[in-house]
Amino acid sequence: MTRVAGIDCGTNSIRLLVADVHPDTGELIELDRRMTIVRLGQGVDKTGRLAPEALERTFAACREYAAVIKELGAERLRFVATSASRDAENRADFVNGVVEILGVEPEVITGDQEAEFSFTGATGELHGDDRRLVVDIGGGSTEFVVGNKHVEAARSVDIGCVRLTERHVRHDPPTAEEVAAIRADVRTALDLAAEAVPIDTAETLVGLAGSVTTVAAIALGLPEYDSEKVHHSRVSAAQVAEVTERLLASTHDERAAIPVIHPGRVDVIIAGALVLREIVERVGAREVVVSEHDILDGIALSVA
Repeated sequence: MTRVAGIDCGTNSIRLLVADVHPDTGELIELDRRMTIVRLGQGVDKTGRLAPEALERTFAACREYAAVIKELGAERLRFVATSASRDAENRADFVNGVVEILGVEPEVITGDQEAEFSFTGATGELHGDDRRLVVDIGGGSTEFVVGNKHVEAARSVDIGCVRLTERHVRHDPPTAEEVAAIRADVRTALDLAAEAVPIDTAETLVGLAGSVTTVAAIALGLPEYDSEKVHHSRVSAAQVAEVTERLLASTHDERAAIPVIHPGRVDVIIAGALVLREIVERVGAREVVVSEHDILDGIALSVA
């Protein structure tokens, strides 16, 4: 077994996984998994730059993660950065800060690479020969991947819970016009994704990342977030629609009172749920298989 660390820095959150991995079998024994909401993508869609306060929040999390990695003695580290840092004019400030704290340069990966890691991490424990559509709804982008044991086709599109919230939402709860604008953007993006990925042909829909796991936790009626109960849960299309309607009618304070919603997601979960609902309806899925394992697990496996 090789002890490795993987960091996934996205638009809304930064996450760490330290694990022992068997390089031949792909067996992964988790030692530490944590997530911090840093909102690195704050304002990027509008300004094209990473905000100084967003960078400082991210660097603070990096310092915390560096201490964990040292304590657990990980032999190798891979730091992957996704949508926000791809889009920013001042991404050199981000890269230099990460190198100074962690000693490795963040890999600003393409959307297709992001999709490959997500698929590998999400489907490693799933069995069967069914064709799968893996959907990773992030803060700035969403990845669509079709395959079974290997990726057949992938496409990343610029719809995510943070990007859509910042672009369209000015009221709380959002107005009918704001909801319609979000849905229109998602439908346009789905058309774009379908040009490269046969999203209508998969037998199983697998959903990843915070928007999906939060919708699942609400649908399950959990009194507090429980990753073991969320992982590999199955949420019906009707439940996705029901949770989305509940969120659409809720105020910020009402959403904040739902114990399974992380405080950093309260203001963006409506857009995330709308993205999931549009995907479910577009592909005609009866249910979503929810996975807690995602791009982070794919990164760790790639290190080993």
